[in-house]
Amino acid sequence: MKFRKFGKALLMTALSAGVVFGISSCVQSFTVGFLYVTGTQTASSAGQGIISGFKIDHNTGNLVPIAGLPVSSGGANPNRAVLLTGGRFVYVLNQGSHSDGSPCTTANPCTNANITQFSIGGNGVLAPQGTYSTLGNNPFRMVADSQGAHIFVLDHDAPNGTGCSLVFGASTTTCGDITAFSVDPTTGRLSYVLNSQVTASSGAPLPYFPIPANPIDFVLSGNFFLTLSGTPATGDSVFPYAYNLASGQLTINQNSSQPLGISQGTAIVTAGAQIYVLDDGPNTNTPPSNGQIFAFTAGTNGSLQSLANGNIADNANFSRPILAIQANGKSWLYVLNEGDNANTTVAQSGIAAFTLTTPFQASPISGQTGDTGGTGAGPQCILEDPSNQYVYTANFNDSTVTGLSIDQNDGNLTPLSQSTKAKDSYKLPGPGTWCIATGRTS
Repeated sequence: MKFRKFGKALLMTALSAGVVFGISSCVQSFTVGFLYVTGTQTASSAGQGIISGFKIDHNTGNLVPIAGLPVSSGGANPNRAVLLTGGRFVYVLNQGSHSDGSPCTTANPCTNANITQFSIGGNGVLAPQGTYSTLGNNPFRMVADSQGAHIFVLDHDAPNGTGCSLVFGASTTTCGDITAFSVDPTTGRLSYVLNSQVTASSGAPLPYFPIPANPIDFVLSGNFFLTLSGTPATGDSVFPYAYNLASGQLTINQNSSQPLGISQGTAIVTAGAQIYVLDDGPNTNTPPSNGQIFAFTAGTNGSLQSLANGNIADNANFSRPILAIQANGKSWLYVLNEGDNANTTVAQSGIAAFTLTTPFQASPISGQTGDTGGTGAGPQCILEDPSNQYVYTANFNDSTVTGLSIDQNDGNLTPLSQSTKAKDSYKLPGPGTWCIATGRTS
């Protein structure tokens, strides 16, 4: 009898160990998504573009390089990329270049701009599928609609003055434009969406959609495309187009822009239910520093409606806000600051973190300082990983990717290793310019 009791005890111990082992095996590390970063090769004077890639570890957020990457981006100076809904195709916008490496300007636009399409294969490897020309000059922004049916490119300069004068009056000879593409749902191939509202003297529709000169950024918010344009001399304003999801058409409801009363705008973005205009002008911090965030909703005909308490001062540790994201399903707003890293006497790069309440009120997250919300130098993009646990930035000045963990209780951002930021920075072959992530890993 005693022997049988001992045997039972031994059996229960073995079973318990098996249960523990089984539970442990369920929390083994696995890849929760792929992170792709566009950029240029440090040794390339002509801005030869590349795409680097990493596997995101679910348990730690650490990044492991994807075998077979980086690959060529299909052109020079890639500055944006989009991933269509479902994560099957990636499109990279290459701005083009001059052979001597000089800047792209209105008077001297870069050549060979294009969009290169990639498919995502096993283990995250990218394979080029096709290349498409942009119609305007100096393209620098690209977005896709929520259905993955259309892709839009913001060109700093229209290809000619014809569309400018047709939309904005005979005296307007220069402007920017939006090039629209329809996406084939099977192959992902792109085709132009012609402007059915504006036709040239020949009677042919324009192949692009004119916008005011000196565009800064654009965003698709609901049924409206909103373009932020302006200069410090003229002030900044927003021009709206109505968007038709079925056809991809952009329709003018009003041919005038909405002045914003600012003159150093850097971006217009959507985050959560709000539209944010970011500005590098003085704010109300003490001592004052550059950077403020304005919150809006889209009203009739795409006009922006200011929210009460919607003028938010940026974190005084940072400057030049360029992007904002809201944590998925949470009330935490993260504002990415590029900083002025050429001048060590002013605020630098970092993430300003806020808690949002209703009615709209943004309050800095307690404990979020320049150290815990830091990034690499000159960050160009910010995103939340597919599991909504981590935040990553791609950094231009020091050619790194930085990873931070999101505290699910209060929204604070902390380095992945809980130690020095250097251990949470992943080296790139050259300056990083944009980042995208997909949760599709098969």
